[in-house]
Amino acid sequence: MKVELKEVHVFNGRNIYCHKPVVKLLVDAGGLAEKTTKEIEGFNEELLRLFPGLKKHHCSLGYEGGFVTRLEEGTYVCHVAEHLILELQSMFGDPVYFGKTRLVQKPATYAIIYEFFHEAYAVACGKAALQIVSCLAQNQPVPVKPLLDGLKKITSDTALGPSTRAIFREAKKRGIPVKRLGDESLLQLSYGKYLHLIQASLPDRTTCISVDLVKNKQLTKQVLSDFGVPVPEGGLVYTEDSAVALAASLGYPVVLKPYDGNQGKGVNLNIQDENQLRMAYRSAAKHHSVLLVERFIKGKDYRVLVVGDKVSAVAERKPASITGDGVHTIKELVAKENRSAIRGMGHERPLTKIKLDRVAKRVLQKLGFTENDIPAPGETILLRENGNLSTGGTARDCTGEMHPQNALLAVKIAQIIGLEIAGIDFVMEDISQPISPDHGAVVEVNAAPGLRMHLYPTMGQAQNVAADIIDYLYPKGTPVSIPIVSITGTNGKTTVTRLIAHVFSLMGKKVGMTCTCGTYVGNRCISDGDNTGPSSAQLVLANKEVDVAVLETARGGIVRKGLGYHLADVGVIVNISDDHVGQDGIDTLEELAFAKALVVEAVKSDGFAVLNGDDPMTDFIARRVTCNIVYFSQMKENPVLENHIRAGGTAVRVEDKILYLYKKGQKTPVVDIKEVPITFEGKARCNIENSLAAVAALSCLNIPENIIRIGLTDFKPDPAVNPGRFNIFNLENCQVMLDYGHNIGGYQSVIQFLQTTGAKRLVGVIGVPGDRLDKNIIEVGKISAQGFSKLIIKEDQDLRGRKPGEVARLLYQGAMEGGAAKENMEIILSETEALLAAVKKAAPGDLIVVFYEKFEPLFDLVNHLLKEEATVGSQLVNLGFARPETREYLSSAGSI
Repeated sequence: MKVELKEVHVFNGRNIYCHKPVVKLLVDAGGLAEKTTKEIEGFNEELLRLFPGLKKHHCSLGYEGGFVTRLEEGTYVCHVAEHLILELQSMFGDPVYFGKTRLVQKPATYAIIYEFFHEAYAVACGKAALQIVSCLAQNQPVPVKPLLDGLKKITSDTALGPSTRAIFREAKKRGIPVKRLGDESLLQLSYGKYLHLIQASLPDRTTCISVDLVKNKQLTKQVLSDFGVPVPEGGLVYTEDSAVALAASLGYPVVLKPYDGNQGKGVNLNIQDENQLRMAYRSAAKHHSVLLVERFIKGKDYRVLVVGDKVSAVAERKPASITGDGVHTIKELVAKENRSAIRGMGHERPLTKIKLDRVAKRVLQKLGFTENDIPAPGETILLRENGNLSTGGTARDCTGEMHPQNALLAVKIAQIIGLEIAGIDFVMEDISQPISPDHGAVVEVNAAPGLRMHLYPTMGQAQNVAADIIDYLYPKGTPVSIPIVSITGTNGKTTVTRLIAHVFSLMGKKVGMTCTCGTYVGNRCISDGDNTGPSSAQLVLANKEVDVAVLETARGGIVRKGLGYHLADVGVIVNISDDHVGQDGIDTLEELAFAKALVVEAVKSDGFAVLNGDDPMTDFIARRVTCNIVYFSQMKENPVLENHIRAGGTAVRVEDKILYLYKKGQKTPVVDIKEVPITFEGKARCNIENSLAAVAALSCLNIPENIIRIGLTDFKPDPAVNPGRFNIFNLENCQVMLDYGHNIGGYQSVIQFLQTTGAKRLVGVIGVPGDRLDKNIIEVGKISAQGFSKLIIKEDQDLRGRKPGEVARLLYQGAMEGGAAKENMEIILSETEALLAAVKKAAPGDLIVVFYEKFEPLFDLVNHLLKEEATVGSQLVNLGFARPETREYLSSAGSI
């Protein structure tokens, strides 16, 4: 009996389970599904012996030790695995607390959901925990050490180092969206035009030329020398004899190092004679073809961190060393020091473990020691000649000691080289004295300098240099992110998205928009198709051209992957109906509302949730909102809005066919509904609702009412501005309307409008996506029978798991139940052929409506029928943008 892993799902953003990143494991508990831990002999005792940290877990009981109580009462192994995963993450420096376990499919399929910080490690912890509980359940030995060693290796190889982690945490503390890209030290800060990438401490605006320049140490010295910066004399050497000759001309002691090295690798300091130089050269030449010989500068090793136009921190670096106790050998003292909690492999801890490698042994030899010697009590033994932390060195903070002249020089050096953030190495006896050719030198300049020595100095005051870096990238008083508007709902969200984007474009803003027909940056489509998931949102937000993001956020993406952004400024829920109930584990309208409510939960505390006061699910959703709420309604007397307005809240509603905005106690007319083209003089009630939602969202971002008015009156229901939504074309003897109505609410809205048009006969070319419930497909057939005089039933190309003809038969059944006559119905599965047949059989005055799956083929067909030369591409390229004269008139409108 064991627990088997079936699937792994990673949610990197806010999701329906938690507002933090989570991993979701689907597991098969097999024969353990019905057994509690107290029924498995020795399970609880061995678990707590191996992992005593579990004794502190609260579990759902809410107190320390609550999990132990649950074990004693008897809980299930998948629940144990959940807690063990959290404990394993915490053991290696990722304290996480959220977890839940649920039976998702009888008899034994469970979902284990848990918070994570470090994805690769969190997934590995999940797999390890399942192995551990399976071993315990089968009374088999648990391979604890190999498992923990493997986890330690993963976190050592892929976890964020101290420098990057400090920047990550500082950004989060300030509310700046931040995420790690891949498993390296690359962070993305913020979105759109405020986005920055930073690799360790290297910002994205630093040029490759500057980074390459500092890699060439000799060239860097030449450049600095030309500007009067004191640097060590020396030059490049390509052979051992040339190194000896140059050292002789410089005079001993000298330094030998790679011309392009870093982290002190291959550096040999204080070489006293030709013999030492030849030995050092032969060792270094195995790894480097070009070396640098310099005059050795006597003094202390200072690292000066420059951020922007100021010195952020200064540290004196000291080489790795041990202090004798008169009892232990050097080798034993090194091992003892390496057991310190602050030392780890690489950059995982404040200090790096000391290595007794060939370099260290050579240093010991120069000092007259071997690793087996026992130093006298209090005797300090150096193990390196350089003070780099990456080779085990330590640091003393001396930020307050630096002479102002040296600080000015450090900033000047960074500017000469072109580094926004630089680590500049001074060697001198005392950093508090001005540097001069006779008093020290600048020996090196570094791009992407390590921050550990400043964040965690061995001695002295820690410096929050991460704060200085964030201050440099995002100066105080300047924006840290672009505005984000996220729109969801069942019907109308695409039109609302386009309308909001349209108004922003009138103001000259470069809008990043995602919707069901593509992802757009300005008037350019960068990805076509249904782009309403988190990946599309991230594509927009990662574009540095974008001034404002308007994101259609669909249910599928929310449920399967979570949100693609951190927090929105405005979240909009247009309406909620039972479309998609029965999919992705959502079986009720309340569960659907819960999922979509994430859009208004994930809003900044001073942001706004825009809710439909006419929707029955709004009260359920409003209880989940923690930001400001703005309501909209088509009803003049809506008790939700009345109470909200009396309390001083913001609301938008229709009164006597005028759209009014209530804000801060003021009532302002925005526009006459008849002047809004997409409402067809107020006949299309669904587009009145969409207009209200858009106005509410725009008002939250302080867009002036006159700009909103112009945007509403300029937004046309045509393929250039709102393709596929109430697009009507006049053919010779009939009209054709293309609309994306694909559920009960969509059909009802279209039919409500059609009944106001005065058309002699209404012809419906109907179809529904195959993943809808049978009862909903049948209901669409009933509605269609009651709304149209003639029906042509077609199917989508993507059958979504249905057999060919299955959806058509259900629609036909519904139409028959709705009272349609057989002679007024036919089935033509291809929607283009169905439209062509409807047009050929049309009588004068017919209005044919196609509820399409794919807009472009039908639009091409209509254009062909109209004998126009327009193509889908030329019509869609201007999506969401005003006519040139309107855009020019408004380009200087106020800022967001």
